[in-house]
Amino acid sequence: MKAMSYDFRSRRSMVAARRGMVSTSSPLAAGAGLAILRAGGNAADAAIAAAAVLNVVESASTGMGGDCFALFFDANTGQISALNGSGRAPAALTPDVLKGQREIEPHSAHAVSVPGAVAGWADLLARHGRLTLRDVLADAIHYARDGFPVGPLFGAAWSRLGPWLETRPNTEDYLPGGKAPAPGQLVRLPGLARTLQAVAEGGPAAFYTGPVAEAIVSTLAELGGLMTLEDLKAHHSTWETPIHTNYRGIEVYECPPNGQGLAALEALNVAEGWELAASPWDSPERLHRMVEAMRLAFADARWYVADNASDPAPLDFLLSKDYAAQRRALVSPDRAMQPPSYGAPLAGSDTVYLTVVDGDGNACSFINSLYMGFGTGIVARGTGVFLQNRGALFSLEPGHPNRLAPGKRPYHTIIPGMSLRDGALWASFGVMGGFMQPQGHFQVLSAMIDDDLNPQEALDRPRFCLMDGTAGSVLALEEGIPVATMARLAEMGHTVRPVSGAGRGLFGSGDIIRRDPETGVLLGGADPRKDGACVGF
Repeated sequence: MKAMSYDFRSRRSMVAARRGMVSTSSPLAAGAGLAILRAGGNAADAAIAAAAVLNVVESASTGMGGDCFALFFDANTGQISALNGSGRAPAALTPDVLKGQREIEPHSAHAVSVPGAVAGWADLLARHGRLTLRDVLADAIHYARDGFPVGPLFGAAWSRLGPWLETRPNTEDYLPGGKAPAPGQLVRLPGLARTLQAVAEGGPAAFYTGPVAEAIVSTLAELGGLMTLEDLKAHHSTWETPIHTNYRGIEVYECPPNGQGLAALEALNVAEGWELAASPWDSPERLHRMVEAMRLAFADARWYVADNASDPAPLDFLLSKDYAAQRRALVSPDRAMQPPSYGAPLAGSDTVYLTVVDGDGNACSFINSLYMGFGTGIVARGTGVFLQNRGALFSLEPGHPNRLAPGKRPYHTIIPGMSLRDGALWASFGVMGGFMQPQGHFQVLSAMIDDDLNPQEALDRPRFCLMDGTAGSVLALEEGIPVATMARLAEMGHTVRPVSGAGRGLFGSGDIIRRDPETGVLLGGADPRKDGACVGF
């Protein structure tokens, strides 16, 4: 493996191991995944164990009431498979129900799409794992039933949302003593423990039918929701072919739409035409080009990313190098573009991320989310399960590919990433955080490929963020980017917003594991913007 450099003062050291590695946003979740690897489980088993613990210890970000996506690299076959564990709109929810509204209110019952995570967990284990749900949910059940100490950064976020949670339905377990817990406080979640135990014993059927399903439906019905027991029972995951592009010799893979991985690949394609490494990473010239590439990518993603089953995107066209050259030609070297429109095909669109690589070289890049913090803020009575608000990402615009329709999947922000070199695993990676995710993928990949940074350094490097994931977004710039660079970008016409302190959560949080194909050595990093940990053995 080529020597990797350090160019920014690291907040953490890179982790090195060989027999297995787990990187997540919580040390407890990383430990759960590592325990599964030590017990003989593989990358898929460890990923679900870690995801389930994150459901408990970072309940604002993820959970059984949300969705998941995964990429899995099978070391025996050299193939990457893509799991779409996202849910669909209720069969009775049509645009006519919301007539007169410009968008779906994100904390309403109508924003709840069918939760896909539990089925996704089971399907990943069935195809790629060695262990059972009972095996991999044990640590999550323990922490929910017997208690866990609240982490510092997540605890601060929980406290900020405490007053809002007090107004939301059935949140008592998440307000011990009537208020949000403080960092370090021991918290038990008995309702969630019961639901996890039921799934461990009864599989996905214990979630999608029976008392849990009835609690979801009745809770939403009281709030005007239209989800039915049949909507839950009919849910299923899908296995899909990942989309990919080659960036300077590295094959980068993403899940296809309805995920927004397309945006990361398009930005890489546009940027490949520039010698980014010829300029310092924090120079205005380089950041300007990367921002413009991202604007162009978002212009396409926010139009074309939708449910591929009903509104397929022209992926071959959008991911072609010729199309990237056309879009690149729109970029001025010294002036920010006006918000670009999406391209037209020629005739003829809060979260937890984790990654695991096992000693055999299998890798799982996994992401699980409720979308906004605590999703809708609605807990299905007695279950401890927060219900996601992914449905808020549907468009209500007539003719839009992502327009709400019964049984349709919405645009999804959550995207796992993976990359190969010469057919061998190169990196399993992801950056969480809404519309920051493809921007994070683009930036950490450029750091590793263009600048030879190691995984931890790539995660440490300060980031930019187009704040609402649109081509005309305000450009947020993280503390650590020089003030002179910020000033020059503003002169170029970018609407710049410097961000420091607590606001740095805007820039997401990521995890990366690299693998040396000759020695099997694993090199990993965990983002310092969360409470995370990268652990190996």
